[in-house]
Amino acid sequence: MIQVVASRGQYQGSSDTFAEANHSLARGDIASFTGVPGKTKKGQPSLFVTHEMRILSPCLRSIPSRSGLKDPEKRFRQRHLDLMVNPEAAKILRIRAEVIRSIRKFFDDRGYLEVETPILASKAGGANARPFMTRANALDMDMQLRIAPELYLKQLVIGGLDRVYEIGKQFRNEGIDANHNPEFTTCEFYQAYGNLESLMSDTETLLSVLADTIQQQFGTCPPDIRFDKPFRRINVIDHLESATRTSIAEILESREAPQELASLCRGHGIHISGPLTEARLLDKLISRFVEPECHQPTFLYNHPLSLSPLAKDSVDDKGRRVAARFELFVEGKEIVNAYEELNDPKEQRRRFELQVLDREQGDLEAPIPDTAYCEAMEYGLPPTAGWGMGIDRVVQLLSGATHIREVLTFPVMRPVAVRT
Repeated sequence: MIQVVASRGQYQGSSDTFAEANHSLARGDIASFTGVPGKTKKGQPSLFVTHEMRILSPCLRSIPSRSGLKDPEKRFRQRHLDLMVNPEAAKILRIRAEVIRSIRKFFDDRGYLEVETPILASKAGGANARPFMTRANALDMDMQLRIAPELYLKQLVIGGLDRVYEIGKQFRNEGIDANHNPEFTTCEFYQAYGNLESLMSDTETLLSVLADTIQQQFGTCPPDIRFDKPFRRINVIDHLESATRTSIAEILESREAPQELASLCRGHGIHISGPLTEARLLDKLISRFVEPECHQPTFLYNHPLSLSPLAKDSVDDKGRRVAARFELFVEGKEIVNAYEELNDPKEQRRRFELQVLDREQGDLEAPIPDTAYCEAMEYGLPPTAGWGMGIDRVVQLLSGATHIREVLTFPVMRPVAVRT
């Protein structure tokens, strides 16, 4: 950093000009100085002003450079001020940029094609989430902001683009907390002829690369998290059965599965509300008994099929029908969701019909069936592996940020009440 030294003895203008320029300068002003470079007696690199001292842009408000800016409400409502006085805020955004750059390089180096798919659609699909609604006046039609790019990306695979990925924004009209924001960034990729093992291997490699890169460039990395291969694995159904001492597989074969799962939740003191669908109840059980076990990087696999309407089914070593799917959790938070894609259009239509029943029971997160996607599948979706990662959470993890707002340039904030 170079400091500016302005002294009357070295200034070559008049005394009045020097005094006027000095008097007009204030803390925070952006100014232009003309002079000669040198060093002070203490060796500090400096610019010694000889001619011009001119304000380019005045600062009209006080900058809390000494007291600091610590109040989260003030920090995120005045992000510009936060970045000015808190170096850590700018560092996190630089980490975010490097994470995205490294992800893009990872896939580009492996021959993937980066694409962009629509954010506005007549039906938002590819995940279980409540979409934001809007309206296209020019088309005179209601539209939704996307909740995932999955169905579009798989149509590209059908069209012959065997390896595609997209980094982009998703929008889900849901709650806000330390790990969730209505607008968030993901990376999804789809690979023809991939499988779960190849996905797990790629996930381990990518996370290791990201951790090493951020550690080397910024010196940050969670101190107690290790990304050494191989990551730990947990069989979801086995773990649930061990924790609850109940045969989950038998319950899922019953027509009364939702009622029995609800009873099981209540028996373990798990609060349940809203539409008691099989998928929502299973998610509650997994959140209670499985996710807290995932501090180190952990793959969860062998999910019940009802949790994965877009995944292929498979038979595990105990003869149970499960989803060909895994999730990666770190510090108890989901980072990656991946599966072998269902490519049977008849079965896909059947599963979409089951989701219609969930919506009829009041589950507004169940997506509306996308018949256009089913028609595209009838042209032949090759065996495909699909993968999605939440970039915001990865940045949280690697930067040490405790709240998702820290890793967003401008997080969503409630409006300030105006007193009249």
